[in-house]
Amino acid sequence: MLPTELLIHRQNGETIVPKRLNIDAKNLAVANELIICFQEALGNTQGELDRQLSELEGDSPDYRLKRGLAHILKSSLSTFEVVSPLEPPELRERVFALSAQSIPSPQASGATLNILADKLSQELEREVLPSQIQAGLYADLAENRILTQFDGITPEDLLHRYNLSQVQGVFYRASQITLNAHRNVPGEYKLLFRYLKLFQLMAYIEGDADHGFTITVDGPTSLFKPSTRYGLAIAKLLPALLHVTKWSLSAILQNRDTYTGTWKTGRFTLNSDCGLVSHYPPGKPYDSMLEASFADRWDSLKSDWVLEREVDLIPIPGSVMIPDFRLVHPDGRTFLLEIVGYWRPEYLQKKFSQVRRAECDNLILAISERLNLEKAGVNLKDVPARIIWFKDKLIPKAVLAALD
Repeated sequence: MLPTELLIHRQNGETIVPKRLNIDAKNLAVANELIICFQEALGNTQGELDRQLSELEGDSPDYRLKRGLAHILKSSLSTFEVVSPLEPPELRERVFALSAQSIPSPQASGATLNILADKLSQELEREVLPSQIQAGLYADLAENRILTQFDGITPEDLLHRYNLSQVQGVFYRASQITLNAHRNVPGEYKLLFRYLKLFQLMAYIEGDADHGFTITVDGPTSLFKPSTRYGLAIAKLLPALLHVTKWSLSAILQNRDTYTGTWKTGRFTLNSDCGLVSHYPPGKPYDSMLEASFADRWDSLKSDWVLEREVDLIPIPGSVMIPDFRLVHPDGRTFLLEIVGYWRPEYLQKKFSQVRRAECDNLILAISERLNLEKAGVNLKDVPARIIWFKDKLIPKAVLAALD
C-alpha cells in the first residue's frame, strides 16, 4: 500500500475520488522503465537504487506517480539485506579495537583490514576479504543494504497494484464501512470472513448464506482516537473482497482539510464492477502458523478422527462464526474446534460472546494460557464448550483427550 503522502485523491462535494491510472501505452512504459531499474539494481545498495530512481523522476510534474510505483516495487517486491561478515555493530567494535593499537594512517588502516580479514577467515572457516569488511562496517544503514531479490511483475500488474493502493488509501480515515455481500458461492463468504478475522476487524454481520450478508465495519476514527494502524487493517481487506463475485460498499470518511485544519466528512462507494484487480491468492489454507502447526501434527497422528478444514458457517445474531476445524469420527460423531490464540480484549469478549450465542453442544475451545481472560472481562463458567488449555503449541493428544 501507499503512504499518505503518495495518495492522490480529489473531493467532489462529499465524494472522494482516488487516482486511477489507465492501462495504456504511456503508463505501461513508465511502469516498465521502473521495473527495469529495479532488475538492474540487483546486487547494488539501496542508496544506489534511490539515486537511479531520483534520476528517473527528474523534474517531471508526475513525480508522485513514479514515486508511488517505485514504493510498491520497493516495499512489496524487493528484499534488502545487510551483507557483512559479522553483524555490523560487532564488526565495528572489532575494527575500532584493532585500529586503536596503531597510529592512524592510510597504511595502518590497510594493515588493520588485512589482519582482521585473516582472523575472520579462520574463525568463520571461509575467505573474508578486506573489501568485505570495509563494506560491512556500516552495512546496517538503510542506504547500504543490498538488493538481493526482486520478484518479477509485469507493467500491467504494477499499474493494477497502484490503482488498488490508491483506493485502499481512502480507508485510512474511514469512520464506518457498510458492506453488502450479495448472494455468492459459500466459499467466497468464508474467505471474506476469514480475512475479517485475520485483520482483527470489528464487524456486525447480518444475513445468511442463502440471501447474502450485510457487514458493518467500525473504522479507525470511530474509536476513541483515530488509528492509522486500524485503517491499514481495513484497507488490507479490500483485495480479499475482490474475490467475492457480487458486492457493494459505502464508507464514511473523516479527512482533515489541508488549509483550514478542520475535519471534513467524505463519502466513498465501490462495488464489484470497479475493475480493480486483487493480488491476494484466491484462498489460503490456514489463518495462522498456530493452526498450520496443529494440522501438520494431526496428520502424523494415528487416529480414527478425521480433521477437516472446510467448516460450515454458524449464523448467530449480529455475526457469523467459522470454527477453525471440524473433527469427524467414522461412527458419526462430530466436533467443532476453535483455537483462541492472541487477540485484543475486544476480540476476546466478542469471541466468547459468539460461543455463547452459537449454542453448539459439540464445540471445543483451545485457549492459550498467555491470554489474560480475567482482564478482558471473560468468564468461562458459563461458556457452553469443552475447554483445552495450551501454552505455545496445541498438542493433538490434548484434543483427543477432550473428544473422549
